[in-house]
Amino acid sequence: MDIQRTGTSKDDDERQSRDLNSLNYGKIVHIFLKGQAKEQYIQLQKRYDKRSRSILRKIDSIKEILKKNPQYGSPIPHRLIPAEFKKLGITNIYRIELPAYWRMFYTIEGNVIEIFIFVLFIGDHKEYDKLMKY
Repeated sequence: MDIQRTGTSKDDDERQSRDLNSLNYGKIVHIFLKGQAKEQYIQLQKRYDKRSRSILRKIDSIKEILKKNPQYGSPIPHRLIPAEFKKLGITNIYRIELPAYWRMFYTIEGNVIEIFIFVLFIGDHKEYDKLMKY
């Protein structure tokens, strides 16, 4: 008995793409580096050591993931959001772990058409502990 496959890999890819787009409801996602995160990213780009390159590659891959799933990171409870972010009116923060014990924080804003992701912090564990007051 011959068993025919009803879907092709192309069909599967299109279905998966539709499923991922449904996570952000078909909205356009924009990603911006702000303040300390932008400065740290520029500093990492100037360095050529293995650790810096690894962190940059991870950040670049995460940007692609965030375009498909803006809530990819681990949400930080409101009571733990650093005061400097609360002063800016930021009410949601997500954390992503990077190589070499580095961390990245971002927030999400949006409207009916677009989602804006603002990367607010990229830093090593020492800077992260200082920011979080540990």
